[in-house]
Amino acid sequence: MNNTMEYKGYIGSVEFSENDNVLFGKVQGIRSLISYEGTTVSELVADFHGAVDEYLAACAEEGTAPEVAYKGSFNIRIGSELHRRAAIYALAHDQTLNAFIAQAVDEKLAAAHA
Repeated sequence: MNNTMEYKGYIGSVEFSENDNVLFGKVQGIRSLISYEGTTVSELVADFHGAVDEYLAACAEEGTAPEVAYKGSFNIRIGSELHRRAAIYALAHDQTLNAFIAQAVDEKLAAAHA
């Protein structure tokens, strides 16, 4: 089961409230709150698309650039010992720490989809 959907480059979550008997979600990876809901999958998808379209239209009307999700930069907290070990490994292999972390994440994701 997939608990995300994508539209115009935005990723939306899919959740279910048993109490309200409704599907709902919000756009992930941006600071703006864009939420949507529906009682059927079709309604949820339509409301997600509508919410993204409304957000983009509001940005255009205000003359502001829409937020871009997952721009390629993020901060992580891994603890001082793991940070030290990763930095030493990267140096020993003539890599930047960023290049090493990107390679490690890429390898982990490739293995997960193999």
